[in-house]
Amino acid sequence: MTAEETIRKTVTDNDVVLFMKGTKMMPQCGFSSRVAGVLNYMGVEFQDVNVLADEGIRQGIKEFSDWPTIPQLYVKGEFVGGCDIVTEMTLSGELDQLFEDKGVSFDKEAADKIREANA
Repeated sequence: MTAEETIRKTVTDNDVVLFMKGTKMMPQCGFSSRVAGVLNYMGVEFQDVNVLADEGIRQGIKEFSDWPTIPQLYVKGEFVGGCDIVTEMTLSGELDQLFEDKGVSFDKEAADKIREANA
């Protein structure tokens, strides 16, 4: 399977996917850590893909999304964005709305706490 086929299968087979440096339990960069931390805190079940483990995936995801940086978040096969976009969406409540619209379960109280802490 090519890197593109692997990526396509991963984002199709999982409701929420985070392509990141490291893993959700051991992020290897601050940006990946921030997005994984938000998802973990909000209780979102997600598939993590460590791009450091496979150069083909690391480069392939940038081409697949036409987005130059990692991490990259996908929800129900749709590219959402990287760290800055996910952070903005979390603070504005847009991420909650996206999860609700897509039928992804998350802890609304935890999401509210993130916003309160950053107000």
